[in-house]
Amino acid sequence: MKAVLCKEYGEPEKLVLEDVDDLHPGEGHVVIDVKACGVNFPDALLIQNLYQFKPDLPFSPGGEVAGVVAEVGGGVTDIAVGDRVIGSTGWGGMAEQALVEAGRTIPIPDEMPFDEASAFLMTYGTSHHALKDRAQIKPGESLLVLGAAGGVGLAAVELGKVMGARVIAAASSEEKVEVAKERGADEGFVYPQQPLDRDQQKALSNKIKELTSGEGADVVYDPVGGDYCEPALRATAWEGRFLIVGFPAGIAKIPMNLALLKGCQIVGVFWGAFTGRHPEKNRENVAELMAWYREGKIKPYVSNRYDLAQAGDAIRELMDRKAKGKVVVTVGG
Repeated sequence: MKAVLCKEYGEPEKLVLEDVDDLHPGEGHVVIDVKACGVNFPDALLIQNLYQFKPDLPFSPGGEVAGVVAEVGGGVTDIAVGDRVIGSTGWGGMAEQALVEAGRTIPIPDEMPFDEASAFLMTYGTSHHALKDRAQIKPGESLLVLGAAGGVGLAAVELGKVMGARVIAAASSEEKVEVAKERGADEGFVYPQQPLDRDQQKALSNKIKELTSGEGADVVYDPVGGDYCEPALRATAWEGRFLIVGFPAGIAKIPMNLALLKGCQIVGVFWGAFTGRHPEKNRENVAELMAWYREGKIKPYVSNRYDLAQAGDAIRELMDRKAKGKVVVTVGG
């Protein structure tokens, strides 16, 4: 089979497409014929050796695949050859086949295309866990989503509306804000590019307060970090919840007195660890997400598709923060 390989750490342009041995499942595993692989920020970190998990070289990036089960290993009783599934791989997904633990596969409905399926689980799973479990968001509350046109950001916009929140989308361009509004955001605005000086940070805080009637946002969803973190925290409401989801713009140093003055919570969101520690709760969450998909309440926005040989270009688009919604690598036509 063919696989995209990281043979040395570095930029996505160093990735190569090569022939490798076909996969065979061991006990408790399945092999999936990959039809599509979602591109996520951890892929960019993995190939640069900047992620908390460090696979041995060479490896294929790609932690989220959709396809058809080709072979099942011993002890696997609830998955059959031919099943359409999503598989959470961690890495190894940008290839014609992926080896996945049986417990990390989820069946998908016949009406869900493979490209949408590969763009579904990580973004919606993260945002659902963030808003439901970590923020315990309530109908009528205000939700500010930073990076609102990115993969997890756009999922948060959609899910916030499903959960009854008033959603404010913040992004780096008018085009991205419009995408978020098309997916349900009630309000939106463009924030400046980094670095932000003190006046720009103050203006960002004031804009958020203006759009929340001076009260600040009840929930802030921050998958961006960097210079946007502190001004957004300053515009968090009394007893609000500030969700730390990611930091591609950099890890911010937060004045901790702000949490005291606002009586707010600064809450970490690590969906991957949650799925391992609370598998039953995660299965319930995924079932709810699938039900909302079937009802037409949520739908992955796939803005660009690349073939397997262009996987490096797909990761590059994400790294350069040009992507809207999800970017997907398609396999086998």
